[in-house]
Amino acid sequence: MSSGDDLVVVGRVGRSHGVDGSFFVEDPSEDAKRFKVGAELHVRGERARVVSSKRSGGRPVIRLDRSVSRGEELSVPRSELPQLDDGSFYVFQLVGLEVVEDGGASIGRVRDVSPGVANDVLVLDSGVSLPLHEECVRRVDLASGTIVIAPGYSRAD
Repeated sequence: MSSGDDLVVVGRVGRSHGVDGSFFVEDPSEDAKRFKVGAELHVRGERARVVSSKRSGGRPVIRLDRSVSRGEELSVPRSELPQLDDGSFYVFQLVGLEVVEDGGASIGRVRDVSPGVANDVLVLDSGVSLPLHEECVRRVDLASGTIVIAPGYSRAD
């Protein structure tokens, strides 16, 4: 991995599963192949290979070729992420962007993106939550670090 290749978190080491070093993956990537036997992850910036993989209670349980501690991040190089369709974004790309109302002031910065029933929701550091759909979000500009929303969505009801 080159030093310029950023790592993206795809899960965290969770509680142990058995006595062989296997553990639950917390907050796992939706891409199940990330946790298959032979997959390469990074822990503390070092490569680690998945040597055992299964599911328990619908969650991935893996064992790596090295010991890890609970809470450590499991990452992959950003360059290994699949290309998305135009208008689609990874959550990590949206977190930290400034949200501004079209023709108005800043509403806050994206703290998280939560899954919703009808659509995902932008959770801002100002306490405002916004639906992530085209009626609300007019434009996402990664280069300028902003998300422009339609007027009227920023009011906390």
